[in-house]
Amino acid sequence: MKIPLNIHNIPVINKEKKMNITDVRIRLFKKDEGKLRAVASIIIDNEFVVHDIKVIEGNDGYFIVMPSRKAPDGEFRDIAHPLKSEVREFIKQKILAAYDKAKLENEAQNVAASGVIADKSAC
Repeated sequence: MKIPLNIHNIPVINKEKKMNITDVRIRLFKKDEGKLRAVASIIIDNEFVVHDIKVIEGNDGYFIVMPSRKAPDGEFRDIAHPLKSEVREFIKQKILAAYDKAKLENEAQNVAASGVIADKSAC
């Protein structure tokens, strides 16, 4: 015997709680791989993860593309996406800040590995 699920009786922890992105992970790509610059994963409230958010370099700067898959009609459909533009902007800002930080760290590692001194006036 199946018991019908009544979603109105499911307890809500806190309707007023705002979403918090508690971690952002960035995987950088080389410049010669088209306009794709990185793939990000975000953790929301230490409880939910969204993988495969793409960082794309466009003509007007960087933007993000939510994870998607190709539908039978050939169109790409988002698997997960924000419902509000403010939330999309919030996610974009967090990811692009983490992307900028990852780029700087990567450049610093490359300079250190090559033995090149970035500031010649320090010599």
